[in-house]
Amino acid sequence: MLLLLALALTTVHYSHRCNTASISSLSPGDNGFIGESLGRILNKNRKYGNEKIICYTPGCEEAAASVINNMDISIDPCDDFYQFACGKFIKYAIIDDDKPFQTTFSVAGDTLLNNLRIIITEPIKPDEQRPIKMAKLLFKSCMDKEKIEMDGLVPFKKMLKTLGGWPVLEGDKWENAEYTWKDIVYKIREMGYSVDYLIRFSIGIDSKNSTMRAIELDEASLSLKGIDEKIVLRYYSYMVDIAVLLGADRHRAVKEMVQSLEFEIRLAKILMPAEERRDTTKLYNPMKLDGLQRNFPTIPWKEYMDKLLYPQTVRRDDIIILSSLKYFSQLEILLYTTPKRILANYLIWRLVTQCVCFLTEELRKRELEYHSEQSGKTEREPRWKECVGISSERFSLAIGSLYVRHFFDENAKKEALEMVNGIREEMYKILSTNDWMDDETRKHAIDKADSMTINDKDYFTSMMNFTKFATHYGFSLLRQPVNKSDWIHHSKTAIINAFYSYDENSIQIPAGILQGVFFSSDRPRYMNYGAIGFVIGHEITHGFDDQGRKYDKHGNLVDWWANETKKRFLEKVSCIIKQYGNYTAEEIGLKLNGINTQGENIADNGGLKQAYNAYKVWTRRHGEEPRLPGPLQNFTPQQMFWVSAANVWCSKYRPEALKTEITTNSHSPDRFRVIGPFSNLEDFSNDFRCPLGSKMNPVNKCQVW
Repeated sequence: MLLLLALALTTVHYSHRCNTASISSLSPGDNGFIGESLGRILNKNRKYGNEKIICYTPGCEEAAASVINNMDISIDPCDDFYQFACGKFIKYAIIDDDKPFQTTFSVAGDTLLNNLRIIITEPIKPDEQRPIKMAKLLFKSCMDKEKIEMDGLVPFKKMLKTLGGWPVLEGDKWENAEYTWKDIVYKIREMGYSVDYLIRFSIGIDSKNSTMRAIELDEASLSLKGIDEKIVLRYYSYMVDIAVLLGADRHRAVKEMVQSLEFEIRLAKILMPAEERRDTTKLYNPMKLDGLQRNFPTIPWKEYMDKLLYPQTVRRDDIIILSSLKYFSQLEILLYTTPKRILANYLIWRLVTQCVCFLTEELRKRELEYHSEQSGKTEREPRWKECVGISSERFSLAIGSLYVRHFFDENAKKEALEMVNGIREEMYKILSTNDWMDDETRKHAIDKADSMTINDKDYFTSMMNFTKFATHYGFSLLRQPVNKSDWIHHSKTAIINAFYSYDENSIQIPAGILQGVFFSSDRPRYMNYGAIGFVIGHEITHGFDDQGRKYDKHGNLVDWWANETKKRFLEKVSCIIKQYGNYTAEEIGLKLNGINTQGENIADNGGLKQAYNAYKVWTRRHGEEPRLPGPLQNFTPQQMFWVSAANVWCSKYRPEALKTEITTNSHSPDRFRVIGPFSNLEDFSNDFRCPLGSKMNPVNKCQVW
């Protein structure tokens, strides 16, 4: 499942000092407001356009004010459309000390969090359903900082003792020198915590038979993000300080934590590169238990998996899917040659990092200092926001149901579904008319598009109990039938995001995103098609990106492409990879990784095109819509579609956060999510009359769908 954006729910303080006047009082002829290049475009609009009808509803007034507060109309839209559409947002948006960035997603997220706060702080009713009561109690315990400080580290240290103790804390008194890494993993599993520190173990859907579940063994998840010298030194300092704050002797912590660090670096070096992991066929290596034991004999696999699956057991005929055969071969050597104490220190350290945020302010402060070096933020978000986020995530179904009941307009759902159908119809047309697909592959592609569906204890102990429940539930699914429309797995409604699932061939448009800059039923459709329509088209196109194309309409990993058509597809994708790989974030002097971001870039380009074409079809059926008031009355509905689409990606990043974004995210930075796809589409250049050869209308364009 691909996320549209890695979301941070943050607060916005957005200056409106440039547009405090009524929008209707701004003169479209004011040279300070409209630059010379744009003036020529607008004069052509007046020359060729029909008589203008202006919309003055509250929704149109609000939409116009929002757009004007973002735009820098002194910029030539044919030179830099991102700066044109978002220039004033970038200039005047304030990134609070507790935020790594400010985006339109975080603005919508702030509204959402405030609404969730209203829900979750309401008194518990006697007849309220148990999950809702539990969500409210979790929020309450999270907010009780006084009790958290009073409890201190007692609950946590008790948990460490149950695990056999953390060697760096116990010193020479550590009594479990014979503990193997497996013993510690088993104890961690008994308590319900993550077991992914060496081998990611999960129950997933068999990629080649999406009606069945399978055991999945994947590479370790790491806490260390990159092995750049500065990153490593900061991480090591953090490791030592946390150990000392928990009671370790500093001299011992310095010595033993460097050994844990060196082990994690060795783990990092045997991981498959992110670029290679994009090839999903390489990640599908199925075998039965006997084959697993024969290939990797130093690990007692039946015992290992039985301990993790308890009370279930692994069977001889169960399908076990490995992501990387090379990783497991090298992991065997690494585990065999690493002393037990180092492995114990490392495993417990990884568990500690997951728990710090639930403990005392002293530990949380040190955690913030470490993360600040990666994000640039210097403060934590307000406690209430953190607690609302935790409670609504852990009890997403309960809180989502309350959110829909209190704040969701059913008309919004109806209009969104209409847009989904219209945009999907445009995908059909693209699949039916492109000149590079053979007929048989085209038939399968259209069939796939047609099949796509929408679908009061102490705080620390409470959080650990929830983790234990979630782990038990996830592993219990092994032999359960796969229900692709199961509401339990589609319950995140109160979230600003959208999703596509490869193994379900489904998209999800949560209720939470149908607001703000993304959607309003009280504004022209060109604004909605540009914003949420772009999002919908993006998710639909994921079914046909570099990874999604490898799955059939049922969500099975099947090669249904003719060789010549596949070759042409890869040639088109190569153009996208090179285009984005040549972009540089000038603020930090860092180039984008065109390979790692190719899937999201394909989805952006295809999704924007589909949304625009769907709006043209809607216009032919319903007629041209009224224009927005004030200076925006000089922009055609088609031009406002592009402005609305660009406004989705208005953002301002701290340098540290932007660097992290480029090095770790599969999405391109927001600026290039506008510059890239807009400059590839002739419809954009036609609507803004951009000369061929201008920056937003290059001679050579890339297009997959």
